[in-house]
Amino acid sequence: MGNAKIIPAPTLLLPYQRKWVLDRSRMKFAVKSRQIGWTWSESYALVRRKSVKGATLDAWISSRDLAAAKLFTGSCKSFAKILHIGAEDLGEQVLDCGNGKRDSAYELRFGNGLVIHSLSSNPDAQAGRVGDRVIDEAGLHQQFKDLYGIARPGITWGGQLEIFSTPRGSQQYFSVLLKEIEEGGNPKGFSFHRVTLRDALNDGFLYKLQQKLPEDDEVQDMDEDQYFDWVRASCPDEEYFLQEYMCQPSNDETAFIPWELLDKCHVDGHAENEAHVRIEAKKLGEKGITFWVANDAPGAGNRYLGVDIGRHHDLTVMWEGEETGGVLFTRKVAFLNRVPFRRQERILREEFLDDPKCVRACIDQTGAGEEMAENAQADFGSRVEPVRFTNEVKASMAFAVKNRMEDANFRTPNAPVIDVDFRKIKKTTTVAGHIRFDGERDASGHSDGFWAGALCQEARDKKAAPAAWAPEVGAIEGSYFRGRH
Repeated sequence: MGNAKIIPAPTLLLPYQRKWVLDRSRMKFAVKSRQIGWTWSESYALVRRKSVKGATLDAWISSRDLAAAKLFTGSCKSFAKILHIGAEDLGEQVLDCGNGKRDSAYELRFGNGLVIHSLSSNPDAQAGRVGDRVIDEAGLHQQFKDLYGIARPGITWGGQLEIFSTPRGSQQYFSVLLKEIEEGGNPKGFSFHRVTLRDALNDGFLYKLQQKLPEDDEVQDMDEDQYFDWVRASCPDEEYFLQEYMCQPSNDETAFIPWELLDKCHVDGHAENEAHVRIEAKKLGEKGITFWVANDAPGAGNRYLGVDIGRHHDLTVMWEGEETGGVLFTRKVAFLNRVPFRRQERILREEFLDDPKCVRACIDQTGAGEEMAENAQADFGSRVEPVRFTNEVKASMAFAVKNRMEDANFRTPNAPVIDVDFRKIKKTTTVAGHIRFDGERDASGHSDGFWAGALCQEARDKKAAPAAWAPEVGAIEGSYFRGRH
């Protein structure tokens, strides 16, 4: 089944996985592509090592969050069953982190008494522990430098320290360690592994993948080169592909918003089509109308809307946030790609402005957006503020977004299409000393998502109009908002 040309040996692990599992070095470090089975092979290795007679040390795994920690324990439990190894799932346990602090861990205990403890990324949870340390997806840990500093002494009396991840921006400490290893002589003495998507394909990854996928999956018709090109084309931009699949950290020195800040502020959600049926996340921003929707149910807080308008070359993005406890949580983002203006105005009204909880909207009135902004203000009164983008206005909004994100007061979608838009924003200074903020234009737009988010933040920062609202007397009868859908 499948058109893979490279057929690996009929073994459980591919060569790059086997090399990692058999590496018994005291300190191991791997930079790797996304979704090539690395965490899966690590869970297999731990089950084999910790279940044998004579093993003496527990294992402590730090995952990005408790949800990932639970998944890791689940993989370990599955391998124990496959290998006919007795193991007791202890479920979620409370850990004493000292100084009155508590954290949770998912635990699996073997017949020899050793336990695999799967934790969140909280550095305090690693303090005072002895045994093997595994830091999974280190590039996504907000406090990875602190986590590394606490985990490293834990192998003083034996055990391994294993660190692996896809890079996440050049300034994150994982990437700092990577540069130190590759360019600084590896002073910490890590055993180093590097596996790009191309490396994995050369080791037989596509064949393994095709054996797991349904027979009618489109990947079945691809060979290794076609799959590589397909993954590349599906990424939001080339920088994203090189980082996520080719182990090349993106340059945080040129981007106004670093990856570390984006990861700090992410809110999980899912993609939907115009009928609000779930779709693949990679379809966000494609031609037509798509939505990103937060997984958490909305609360009772006031809603704020930002709209950046495009038509032929750029996207229209409508970004709604809800204020809860002084934090602006993104609830819904609409992407309108090459959608006629009449249809755009219908979406603006039906999805957002008709909701009385949406107390204020800031709408881009520059260029193509002028008529839509004027019509919305005419029909919805003081709830709508048209905003003309000048260099001064853009600078003010861009700095406000970054400041709110640094304080974790603006939570943004955990979606590649949004991350890439935020990463495109560059701060430059003209010869006259003026600050400018611009984003490069490509097939996915012109940083439209960033500016819609900035306008949403701007709407929140303004004094909200009263929640009780009625259309203004004398509103324009001929506007698209008046029954001309």
